[in-house]
Amino acid sequence: MGVSIRAYARSRGVSHVAVLKAAKSGRIPLEADGSIDPEKADAAWERSTEPGKAKGTARPAPEAMKPVPEAALGSVRETLKEQGLPASGNVTFVQARTAHEIAKAHLARLRLQRMKGELVDRARTTALVFRLAREERDAWSVWPARVAALMAAELGQDAHTMQKVLETYVRAHLAELAEVAPDFR
Repeated sequence: MGVSIRAYARSRGVSHVAVLKAAKSGRIPLEADGSIDPEKADAAWERSTEPGKAKGTARPAPEAMKPVPEAALGSVRETLKEQGLPASGNVTFVQARTAHEIAKAHLARLRLQRMKGELVDRARTTALVFRLAREERDAWSVWPARVAALMAAELGQDAHTMQKVLETYVRAHLAELAEVAPDFR
């Protein structure tokens, strides 16, 4: 003979309603007379309760739970590996919770850096660099026309020939610069 539902609830520190729900859902066994064997019930309660859940919180039946996608498990393993934590084999609830907390801390740090002005928007930065490079290219493209006559006068050469030679070399140099592909990692 075991203890009553209310006595078991007091020993676990939960409400008698939580014990009733656990018994009704089959999470803990009842004796034939309706009493509860505390040892059997404690073992069953621990097996069917997720770590970190508050005592007395009902857990969905295993058949109602969805399988975890492999992408999510891979993400948990990757996050743990980045932090130098073990992440091999099956992923436990504690490992998943740890990875989740690491990710939340990382996001909070990024938000703080953005608010402090330490981070810049990648799209805006790329557009700015593109605009500045285009302005630089355009400035170099018109430079031979501006200085050819002055250089020709100093050297005693034909201005038109000087401009053509300068344009040829400036365009060749700009073409070389255009072949360099930026690495935006």
